Amino acid sequence: MAEKDFANPGAPTRATQPLISRRHMLIGGALAAASGIAYARMPTPHKEPVDPEEFEEMVPRTVGGYEVVSESGVVLPPPDTLRDRLYDNLATRVYSKEQATPIMLLLAYNNTQDGVLQVHRPEVCYPVGGFELTPTQELPIAAAGRTIPSNFFTATGPDRVEQVAYFTRLGSAYPRSWAEQRLSVVRANLAGNIPDGMLMRVSMLSPNRENALEQLRDFAANFIAASPPALQRLLLA
Repeated sequence: MAEKDFANPGAPTRATQPLISRRHMLIGGALAAASGIAYARMPTPHKEPVDPEEFEEMVPRTVGGYEVVSESGVVLPPPDTLRDRLYDNLATRVYSKEQATPIMLLLAYNNTQDGVLQVHRPEVCYPVGGFELTPTQELPIAAAGRTIPSNFFTATGPDRVEQVAYFTRLGSAYPRSWAEQRLSVVRANLAGNIPDGMLMRVSMLSPNRENALEQLRDFAANFIAASPPALQRLLLA
């Protein structure tokens, strides 16, 4: 059907244009397909949340001759507005045995580490509490038939010297720095997963760095061995 230009009666008529052209339909279809692909590839949590009471019950009360004597006295992550979201599960214990320096334990777990919410590394927590840290050194921990990449440093505060060993697990990776931690999250996201995150930290009050290092490494290995299967699955990839 032709359309007449009434403003210019002498002008030739032109064909009426359809409201939606074939080109618009093709563009719209391509955008819809791209949205569908993006939604299908959206990262999803790798593991389900853990009930806080169940998490507390997983923590063994005896480890290689040590027994739980307290749940306080452990340096905690800084109390910022994200802490409750960072740690769905947070457990602290102090273990002791005769003729041995007590060992402090902190376990922190969250089933979603998405690049915005990630476990605080101890190198952040201790300075907030007024501690000065030595350079972090590598500390491989042999446990459950594997070697876990871990870290060790000395934290010196106004009234205490604390030797600290820890490892973090994000998905199947054991990052030893913030850079490695962020990279682990990115790689998991590209694979379509939001990884879970676990932090295990053991420490003791002692000025003797070398002796403390060996004791903490042994305790960490014994703790993993003494943990029930459900906790081992959270500690190890």
